[in-house]
Amino acid sequence: MRIFKFGGASVKDAAGVNNVLSVLEKVGYKNTLLVISAMGKSTNALELIIKNYLEKSDDLASNIQELKDYHGQIISDLFGENQDQVNVAVNELYQDLEFFLGHNKSPDYSYVYDQIIGCGELLSTTIISHYLNYKGLSNNWLDVRGLIKTDSTYRDAAVDWEQTQQNIVATVDQKVLNITQGFLGSDANNFTTSLGREGSDYTAAIFAYCLDAESVSIWKDVPGVMNADPRVFDNAILLNQISYREAIELAFYGASVIHPKTLQPLQRKEIPLYVKSFVNPELPGTSVSKGADLEPFHPCFILKRNQLLISLSSNDFSFIVEDNISEIFALLHKYKMKVSLIQNSAISFSVCVEDKYGNKDRLYKELEAKFAVTFNEDVSLYTVRHYNQEATERIQAQKTVLLKQFTRDTLQIVAKA
Repeated sequence: MRIFKFGGASVKDAAGVNNVLSVLEKVGYKNTLLVISAMGKSTNALELIIKNYLEKSDDLASNIQELKDYHGQIISDLFGENQDQVNVAVNELYQDLEFFLGHNKSPDYSYVYDQIIGCGELLSTTIISHYLNYKGLSNNWLDVRGLIKTDSTYRDAAVDWEQTQQNIVATVDQKVLNITQGFLGSDANNFTTSLGREGSDYTAAIFAYCLDAESVSIWKDVPGVMNADPRVFDNAILLNQISYREAIELAFYGASVIHPKTLQPLQRKEIPLYVKSFVNPELPGTSVSKGADLEPFHPCFILKRNQLLISLSSNDFSFIVEDNISEIFALLHKYKMKVSLIQNSAISFSVCVEDKYGNKDRLYKELEAKFAVTFNEDVSLYTVRHYNQEATERIQAQKTVLLKQFTRDTLQIVAKA
């Protein structure tokens, strides 16, 4: 069986949905399961609904109407006068949403978030399933919440693999076209949960693992994985092949390749993953699988902006040793700093972090009680995997370098933005 994942950008309007149909007609759709995200910016719209619901804002009703209007326009463009069936199914989803908003008693943000946010995926898959049937591509619509079972860690749920595999194997007819939602699951009480960052890609990997799939294909508006973001770096080239390990390394350093949690179940069963173009679906794209780290072998460039460089030294010029480092990392963990680079010497310690939660001022107060502290805000972290002399010179050119670090395969520099 093949697993195809289509992200929100690929189904943001009627033309995108039509293109999904075109892709399936070109590459085949039997023995295939589609995992589809919410349409376009639906998730953002639902996050606004969540915010205004919890804040009891008067804008809530208009937010819901905007969501309905957006999907209503797509339905109108796709079905013309033949909307009755799909509208019945879609209206049931709106009724479920409004019932929750009217009856929920929980103030827990994460719980509320997960009960509302999944409406986007349910709407997109309902519309697309009806449209494929309307165009003659018979399919099974599956509610993923009845298949992927998780714990109750809302917004970042952990999968119960044993129960999930039993459900998927017992439910999915592998001989036909199936369609389901990315990002979602449910807990033991059947409350909706979500799988966190890159959740739809992860959903595709979960189904692939449980069904011993032939492959997973992620369909994007690019020809595959590039060795650099072409919006930032000149002369980016297409990578034909990446190993699982290299893809995980690139993701760790900040490349928008594939999230490691998506790759791990695929790697365990050596199921290849393809990143392909939904604009040119018959092109081979990039294969992420067992084999050569990179093909062609070429330096890979990654940029992370809005980083914070923290440099520490002991006030009495004593060594920065294990107990100091342990204390520093405890504070980084406490304030949810994502560490991207570490460098230390006898009496100094530098760390480049991402302050995603805006905690730098509180972190600074605790650090300065024990260390001499220097902060460089809004710096950029450049990483080059498989660097050579040319790549090294290129990445340092015309930059004020604050920190540089070489390892066997990787060069990193922190520079002023």
